[in-house]
Amino acid sequence: MLLIAALAMPIGALAAGAAWCLLRLIGLVTNLVFYHRWAVGLVAPGAQPHPWWLVLGAPVAGGLVVGIMARLGSEKIRGHGMPEAIEAILTNGSRVEPKVAILKPISAAISIGTGGPFGAEGPIIMTGGALGSILAQHLHLTADERKILLVSGAAGGMAATFNSPLASILLAVELLLFEWRPRSLVPVTAAVVVATVVRQFILGADPVFPVVTQVTHVGWSIDLWALAIGACGAAVAIAATRLVYLAEDAFSRLPIHWMWWPAIGGLVIGAGGLIEPRALGVGYDVIDTLLTGRATLSLIVGILVVKTIIWSLSLGSGTSGGVLAPVFMIGGALGALVGQWLPEVFPGFWAILGLAAVVGGVMRSPLTGIVFTLELTHAWPALLPLIVSSTTAYAASVLILDRSVLTEKIARRGLHLTRDYTTDPLEAFFVAEVMHPEPSPLPTGGTVSTRDTLRHAAHVLAESGGRALQVVSPDGTERGHLLLQDLLTARLHDINEDTQRTRVFAAFSRWRV
Repeated sequence: MLLIAALAMPIGALAAGAAWCLLRLIGLVTNLVFYHRWAVGLVAPGAQPHPWWLVLGAPVAGGLVVGIMARLGSEKIRGHGMPEAIEAILTNGSRVEPKVAILKPISAAISIGTGGPFGAEGPIIMTGGALGSILAQHLHLTADERKILLVSGAAGGMAATFNSPLASILLAVELLLFEWRPRSLVPVTAAVVVATVVRQFILGADPVFPVVTQVTHVGWSIDLWALAIGACGAAVAIAATRLVYLAEDAFSRLPIHWMWWPAIGGLVIGAGGLIEPRALGVGYDVIDTLLTGRATLSLIVGILVVKTIIWSLSLGSGTSGGVLAPVFMIGGALGALVGQWLPEVFPGFWAILGLAAVVGGVMRSPLTGIVFTLELTHAWPALLPLIVSSTTAYAASVLILDRSVLTEKIARRGLHLTRDYTTDPLEAFFVAEVMHPEPSPLPTGGTVSTRDTLRHAAHVLAESGGRALQVVSPDGTERGHLLLQDLLTARLHDINEDTQRTRVFAAFSRWRV
């Protein structure tokens, strides 16, 4: 544990540097494409009016470049990062190719910088994870140790991007580690702490979307309205998730190579940008506007509708980009819209709850959604309503959808992925607590041969709650055990009176003596 923690710390620092480079690269591409200047500061593509042909054509060109990079470089740069990191852990012994560490951030910067409605966190998860995996491969570590270092890099990149150390640790636990053990939690925490400290020097220590709460306590009645926000968040999360995979299915049926799909997705992005320009790009400025309560109704509705559609459809095309920032924006817009009819708490309060709800519903990570929201905004009085809204959306999503937007793609590739953390029952119970020491006796004269005996056997099994009956002869000698599956097999046969003895005896011929 200590050795891997020592290795994880420089990986956290490298992941923070990678996050800084990616954000600057996104800013550079955005400035070059939309503002025709050499600058690296993050700007919104839709902050100023642009010619229609630029808004429509830039995402198409960006999608074409990403498709060519994926075709000639590595197909692993396609997608939003987290499913690819999970798949590397599950199927490839946590091995990531070195070229992915270079191509993934470049492709994401091109996709987002040309107007793609994605976030930087998915690519930085893949890039940070690749850094950890490359170091582990170079040191010839085991698969478990490679996994820990991969997740350490991924979580470090997340922490540096959003200044959210605790949420990044929870994200690692809920999505990537598939375990909660000291051997993995301590190294991941070490990497996250180092990445957060480095971030303070290169990107600042302030919250990403600071909110002025103006209150110190939120009344219990607000928690009831938080249930409504959670239900609405679940509905949006379910609709967006289904739309992503409907788009993916539609693209897979196209009679053209997948290299061209991101360009078609770019056409959808451009069309949406003509309707609502501020839906383009990573959208941190729009998220800040929503969470601080300064958004107009037209912006709220435009973001909720346009952002959801273009993000879902273009993500299904297989382009490169993350899911968290778009989910933040969609959730913030949802909460701000529903909050128009709810009691005022403080500016942006309902948008904050909507953000946590949609994160909980889309990513199936309620704890991450709650803590992420708090670390992004520092709106600590909203803690309890955040718990209610995020968990409500999570519960509804689990009940309605089989899998989340992060695990559906993996399941479609034939991999079973469990997200439940449970204790092995063999470690928690004694045999005597769960066994039936003596099966219920079923007296018989030798051969089970009548319908009445079958009915009696079924009744005895139902009463005992067991799965086997002890068959005894009239003198009390045990003859064997009648299994529940044998009884069910026999009852499925349409046995007439003439063949009853033979058919039933055949069904009960499997004794356990």
